[in-house]
Amino acid sequence: MQKVLFIGASGMLGKPVAAALIHAGFDVTLLSRDTHKMQQLFPGVKVVRGDLFEIETLLKAFAGQDIVYLNLSVEQSSKEKAPQPEREGLANVITAANETGIQRIGYLSSLVKNYQGMDGFNWWCFEIKQEAGAAIKSSGIPYTIFYPSTFMECLDKQMLKGNKLMMVKGSKAKMWFIAAEDYGKQVVKAFQLAGSNNQEYMIQGREGYNWKEASKIFTANYKKPVKTMTVPLRLLKFLGVFSQKIFYGARICEAMNKYPEKFESEKTWKDLGKPLITLADYTKKL
Repeated sequence: MQKVLFIGASGMLGKPVAAALIHAGFDVTLLSRDTHKMQQLFPGVKVVRGDLFEIETLLKAFAGQDIVYLNLSVEQSSKEKAPQPEREGLANVITAANETGIQRIGYLSSLVKNYQGMDGFNWWCFEIKQEAGAAIKSSGIPYTIFYPSTFMECLDKQMLKGNKLMMVKGSKAKMWFIAAEDYGKQVVKAFQLAGSNNQEYMIQGREGYNWKEASKIFTANYKKPVKTMTVPLRLLKFLGVFSQKIFYGARICEAMNKYPEKFESEKTWKDLGKPLITLADYTKKL
């Protein structure tokens, strides 16, 4: 079975995908700056120390691997000029991958980044995401890029604060919510089918909802009483003047509220299988 070096396994979207690859029989190695913490998350799985901004550690970690899977993001409190995992870090990944003979790069991108340039919207975080995809495509290494809609995990792991589900007013566009568990199964299937081909897949769930509709399903099926609270985008932007993290939240929420997402996953479902988990199913299991 192929050897996969996984970068970014400790996060909300990393753990389910790493678990799916391990369960499917891939020989998975996890790269982390904190090997002790990662070993606690994945007992019995090989963990190596590495840092995206230290290319020597990548060269060592990549040796003997077949696939590098990247689950990267902008740190919400960081600024544009700071070293970014998907810019400087990715450049090191591509260099190390070429030098060590990596056969494939897998990368978690996004759909909502396509809102860049729409309605006058311009945000450096989305620009980085777009440029990262372009860099991988021009690397000379076969690639598999996933473009997901909104993950169901955002509701309970990011938006749920105590007994309140926090939302930003103005949600119009529908999103095809996907569970990370279903996404992990699709990653497994994509790698199994890849061969030497380049792959790009839209990742969307079974149902499309705007935030208001999704919140009603969540509150109706969650194990405890939950109230939905909405905050005006204008207020969030004002508070973002004083906090980079809040500013990040305002920008991503604005894009998610407005991006005119369409269902585009027919090929994905045909190749990788149809997602099974509905938003109601996901919420009931929490």
